[in-house]
Amino acid sequence: MHAFNRLAIALTLGCATLASLPAQAEDVRYNQVSLRAEVSQEVAHDRMLVTLYSEAQDKDPAKLAAGITTTLNKALEQARKVKGVSVSLGSRNSYPVYEDEGSKISAWRERAEVRLESADFAALSQLTADLLGELKVGEMNFAVADASRKQSEDALIKEAAAAFKARAQLATEAVGGKSYKLVSLNFNSGGFQPVMMRAMAMDSAFSKGSAPAQQIEAGTSRVTMAADGVIEVQMQ
Repeated sequence: MHAFNRLAIALTLGCATLASLPAQAEDVRYNQVSLRAEVSQEVAHDRMLVTLYSEAQDKDPAKLAAGITTTLNKALEQARKVKGVSVSLGSRNSYPVYEDEGSKISAWRERAEVRLESADFAALSQLTADLLGELKVGEMNFAVADASRKQSEDALIKEAAAAFKARAQLATEAVGGKSYKLVSLNFNSGGFQPVMMRAMAMDSAFSKGSAPAQQIEAGTSRVTMAADGVIEVQMQ
């Protein structure tokens, strides 16, 4: 009786295995080819970012902090009056200055930053020049705004898809196929690389005081969109 039960179970499992073979066979794919198509374009920088800083040294840390705060508050008040310029505070830190080979603190040094951002390059350039009496320029960056970035990437997705289709057709013909089916397709953006100018050349890039500031050339960034996919070639 027990042997019969074991035989019946074995037959049932065997039938189930055989029944699943066609389904598994349908999942097997042949003649698959991996492809990559890449397109790119130049995008103009439409955001300007400037970091200004105040740095000073004093034996009295409280007096030093008060002086830095006064300088920052004055700069913030002036910057907020310029339409179209976003203003924020950056990092602020202080540290001791030692003498006698590090055995005694002789003074304290403090540095604090103000960050400015705008799509109006002329206005921000002039504001930077006006603030140079009290502050120094740490760095100046150019970037692509989020809306411009999305618009560029959306356009490149269409171009990348068209380029992938052309390459897929070429690959199909190259291996002697008559047509192909798309198995998978992924889009990957190469991103934007902003241009940076360091402080060494910053002060000379702007006129101090109330004189007109030097014109700014923001340049461009190259954005790349890649289409990576797999096709299944139908052979003749």
